[in-house]
Amino acid sequence: MLLLRCHLKRALPQKVSCRFCAVMGKLQSKFKHSTYKYSRPDGFIEEKIQTKAFQEYSPAHVDTVSVVAALNSDLCVSGGKDKTAVAYNWRTGNVVKRFKGHEREITKIACIYKSSQFFSASRDKMVMMWDLQSSSQPRQQFSGHTMVVTGLTVSPDSSHLCTGSRDNTLLLWDVGTGQCAERASVSRNLVTHLCWVPREHYILQTSEDKTIRLWDSRGLQVAHTFPTQQHIQTYCEVSEDGHKCVSCSSGFEGEGCEATLWDLRQTRSRICEYRGHFQTVASCIFLPRALAAMPAIATSSHDCKVKIWNQDTGAYTESPMSCHCPPP
Repeated sequence: MLLLRCHLKRALPQKVSCRFCAVMGKLQSKFKHSTYKYSRPDGFIEEKIQTKAFQEYSPAHVDTVSVVAALNSDLCVSGGKDKTAVAYNWRTGNVVKRFKGHEREITKIACIYKSSQFFSASRDKMVMMWDLQSSSQPRQQFSGHTMVVTGLTVSPDSSHLCTGSRDNTLLLWDVGTGQCAERASVSRNLVTHLCWVPREHYILQTSEDKTIRLWDSRGLQVAHTFPTQQHIQTYCEVSEDGHKCVSCSSGFEGEGCEATLWDLRQTRSRICEYRGHFQTVASCIFLPRALAAMPAIATSSHDCKVKIWNQDTGAYTESPMSCHCPPP
């Protein structure tokens, strides 16, 4: 998701390939016309402006990239089907280090921000801890799931790690010892994503059972279950102040395909729903206020679109990062 933030901050749009791959290398400085679309009650308005192409680098992976996360303000870590995690400087495009240890595709990356350490989860059922300042071998390994690990998040104080899987379980780990401290299982709870609430003991979780759960890490108990949705919940994120969260769903031909803003405080009710995608919404983030004039949320979808939503009104702008190919 840092790549999304970087592109938006630089405001250097260009068409991109639908197949997500990490690219690093030579700057392309061509000019082109991009069309911005935004929604209003009376319809769509289009405005053509001249823009500069974004920075493009040589590939860091040899196969599809599944996930990317921010290690600090300069470094990203990505992982994918080539079973490799790659740390690189997104400003220069230089690969800093490669990490190999997983036997299957890397599914999630979680970084201890402003440090040299990060975690990777994989289809090999393992979670590994890596350190940029030490060897390319994993510093710690976490083994306890019986199926692919599909959720991974670190506590605000970096002392604990929570993992989720298609085996219906959540595991809470002590980062220092690598031991499992708590285990919880809910029938049909096929985890799709995990996100720790800043400065809190709570963990937000989405699932293929169409449910969003808020867990209390103290004992790993369900603290709150949000109203069951109509479609599989694919991703979630919590705002920096910990007051709101956003989730998104699967869908097809406009049915489903939405993102939903929730209140995480006393009411824990739905605040706003963002509709406009035509295929599964794969991810959603709160944009930093420095990147937008108003509180904004960004969503990416299998319909090859990235949309920027006004958090309060639900109006959206189609990001110039979107490509205009037919949906898969």
